[in-house]
Amino acid sequence: MRQLIGLKRFSRWNIALPGGALLGMAMGSLWFAPTALAADEENIKGVITPHVSPYDERDYRVLELENGLNVLLVSDDEADKAAASMNVRVGSAQDPDDLQGLAHFLEHMLFLGTEAYPEADAYQRYLSRNAGSHNAFTASQDTNYFFSIEPSAFEGALDRFSAFFVSPLFNADRLESERNVVHSEYVARRRDEGRRENAVLNQLLNPDNPTTQFAVGNRETLATPPEGEATLRERVMAFYQRHYDANVMNLAVVAPQSLDTLEDWVVERFAEIPDNDRETPSIDTPLVESDTLPRYVERHSLEDRHQVRFYFPIPDPSDAYRQKPTQLIAHLLGDEGDGSLLAVLRDAGLADGLSAGVSRADGQDALLTVSISLTDDGAERLDDIQATLFAAIARIRQRGLEEWRYAEQADLNEQAFRFQQPGEPQQEAIRLSMSLARYPVEDVQYAAYRMDGFDPEQHRRYLDALTEDNMLRLYSGPEVESDQVTPWFDTAWREQSPRQEGQPLSGLALPAPNPFIASDLTLLDGQDERPSTLIDTPSFTAWHMQDARFNTPKVEWRLSLQHPSTSYSAEEAVLTRLLANWLNDSLNESLYPAWLAGQSFSAYAHSRGMTLSFSGWRDGQTPLIEQALEQLSGADIRQGDFERVRNRLQREWRNAPQESLYGQASGTLGEALLTPQWSTQALLDASQRLERGHLIDFRRRFLDDLYVDAMAVGNLGPELAREQANLMRGKLTPRLTRDDIPTLTPLAVESNDRVLHPHSEREESIVLRYLQGRDQTPREQAATQVLAQWLETPFYQRLRTEEQLGYVVNAGYFPLLDAPGIAMVVQSPDADSETIAERMDAFLEDADERLAQLDDSELDAYRQAVNSRLRQRDTQLGQMANRYWQATARDDVRFDRRERLAELALEVTTDELQALWPALREHQLDVRFNPGDAPSDVAEIREQLDPLPKKASE
Repeated sequence: MRQLIGLKRFSRWNIALPGGALLGMAMGSLWFAPTALAADEENIKGVITPHVSPYDERDYRVLELENGLNVLLVSDDEADKAAASMNVRVGSAQDPDDLQGLAHFLEHMLFLGTEAYPEADAYQRYLSRNAGSHNAFTASQDTNYFFSIEPSAFEGALDRFSAFFVSPLFNADRLESERNVVHSEYVARRRDEGRRENAVLNQLLNPDNPTTQFAVGNRETLATPPEGEATLRERVMAFYQRHYDANVMNLAVVAPQSLDTLEDWVVERFAEIPDNDRETPSIDTPLVESDTLPRYVERHSLEDRHQVRFYFPIPDPSDAYRQKPTQLIAHLLGDEGDGSLLAVLRDAGLADGLSAGVSRADGQDALLTVSISLTDDGAERLDDIQATLFAAIARIRQRGLEEWRYAEQADLNEQAFRFQQPGEPQQEAIRLSMSLARYPVEDVQYAAYRMDGFDPEQHRRYLDALTEDNMLRLYSGPEVESDQVTPWFDTAWREQSPRQEGQPLSGLALPAPNPFIASDLTLLDGQDERPSTLIDTPSFTAWHMQDARFNTPKVEWRLSLQHPSTSYSAEEAVLTRLLANWLNDSLNESLYPAWLAGQSFSAYAHSRGMTLSFSGWRDGQTPLIEQALEQLSGADIRQGDFERVRNRLQREWRNAPQESLYGQASGTLGEALLTPQWSTQALLDASQRLERGHLIDFRRRFLDDLYVDAMAVGNLGPELAREQANLMRGKLTPRLTRDDIPTLTPLAVESNDRVLHPHSEREESIVLRYLQGRDQTPREQAATQVLAQWLETPFYQRLRTEEQLGYVVNAGYFPLLDAPGIAMVVQSPDADSETIAERMDAFLEDADERLAQLDDSELDAYRQAVNSRLRQRDTQLGQMANRYWQATARDDVRFDRRERLAELALEVTTDELQALWPALREHQLDVRFNPGDAPSDVAEIREQLDPLPKKASE
């Protein structure tokens, strides 16, 4: 039974219980439920009942501690992880002008020791030994700290976590090293296009609004103050003492323990947080100075990408969350169906993507933003695009603000709320702690879905703000040049004179009532333990698993269309991607209403062909499947559609050298050690040789020779699953067998002196060191995972915390299909790759000695951590479906693979690890990069390698 109780702590009370009994309370020692009190009792808040889904079986309790800390406890007896998140309503907006980045720097410093646990790695080490993870983030008005861990170790983790907010050391010995880490984080983000655009936007907004400050910080802004002024450590401590207070904190806990146990643990530890009667900081400076508008600005983008954003200042709608007056407006502007703004721009060849929503909300003001991804032609016709946008706004103003549209949105929201699937405990804790900071307790789960009623005047006030005189237009493109550059992110930008010269395009229309809204949402009984074979023929295999544990009438279908030649050459690989992307693109307008109604479809290419994914309500899924298959086989591939899809892929491949350096390094490793694989450059080159006729011919060849796998997981019985599977089989008529399809093969690292260089244009250095296992057996996989768990914390502590090499520092298990391996990564703004490699060598030499001294009792914590991680339950239907679906891609299709590995992890011995370690050290491959390095010919290297053995050598 769900428990919904509001509690508050007081110093001394005699409480009258039903029947006249009295309960004496010692000072500050007990909690009470106000359900037992008279409604007019002084200081009693009354019963607090969070509004939750009728299928949410978790227990809730809300506490308000005597020090003012708000706490939400969620007891989930099925959770196999315990998690907590503390949200502090203080962020970078509170940074002093002379020390920008201070809130972010403080966030880092809290991890580096407390009075109770003074070692800098005490918190991280405890979490690592108990299958835990942790992190934090600093936003403009929030700082959020969070972790998850094995439930048996949760009390100890809470003890260490709570000390952050009670007795941090602000260790002077770590001050300089952590400032270097913050600087490394800044450098790692300097080329991110989102941050670069935000840097330009900050130049256009009101400079007195504190959300426009430089939030990350670096060595310059966090420099040691001049002699005679307060030291940096003193400034950090002063900021903490001024702003970190129980009254501005909100804690959320999600764990399998009972509410009473969680309450006891939380009260014992978090009641010590100081109560200095602080209030949540507020911002009263306007976000935009109205007399500066309109403004038209262009900025230089590093990526080969054209985009325009229209920003409209509006009042912050957060307090109106019960009515959501901007949701309907954003929905109508962001619609992608027939007659929508995007559809009209796409048909004219001007745009290939659009979104609308609210951003930069600061409690007083916000921006309603329309973002449009442009084609090359669209970049030349910004004025026409703007005129079409305002024609769409005018149409909404005339006929869009209708009650039935609001009611339709509200009904869909209620449907989604009713069958919402909670995330894993850490995600839930973060979401709930932030909701607790923003909404009344009763709405912490419901706020995002709640739509109480249509107020046309309220909606019109927001719509009336969308005018050309109240607008910032910000265009981004690689061709923009200017001498005007933003601080910190070095983004070139220039201002243009406002003008109104465009001509609106024709064809705009408002969406009709949504025909895809499901009506049969009954939950079917029946629960299978794992997928079982539904249809088994040489050319078509279908699996089915009926599921009711997620309390949602949804189904996840996966359909893999496999062809022998899809990775035979770079051209064939490109054509496979073109076909999958064309299918998505060509169905976008017709299926967008289905997506709004809870049905989704996507196609994606892989080494064997492509997978079609159908996710959504059981009711209405059959016609969706039929429409997608008919489109794939029979729809016309128009020239304009082909060019749009090809250009989008080419843009992605051209921009690959600008992506995250870690992603580029891991991609290079995969290209070298998996075959068949093609580099982004090879794919880009091949795409330039292909035309529409090639894709038409490829579609025919592809569909003529298929092997097909299918799987349905969700709330449907075998009869409907078989009917839908036969529909797929009949539409596709597969004729090949699984043996006709080449497999993706892991290759063996030959020696430890091989070095690869990615094709990158980044400004930092990196080393990704890969240590490969000896074979692909489950036992080797289990042992490698335990060894990776043992390495994780000491690697991070030494190379990041102690040696300050960079912000991106980690070591962990890194499999390539069934090939086990360990990846150690350091990305640095200062040290070159040779220096990083030397530091890694020194760490590994020390690890040799540590491993030789490892005993079985110490190893047990790491075995248990791996076992716990592998046994972690799926928290959402799609997550479970994807895990089982991945099992079908292996030669040996087994749905208990994860459980087998978990059992093997508990059997790993120190002798096994000590025998495995030299083999890992011997089979080592480095991916290194320094700015300016020429990329390696990965294909040539790959051809020299043999497959990694599947079985252990005798």
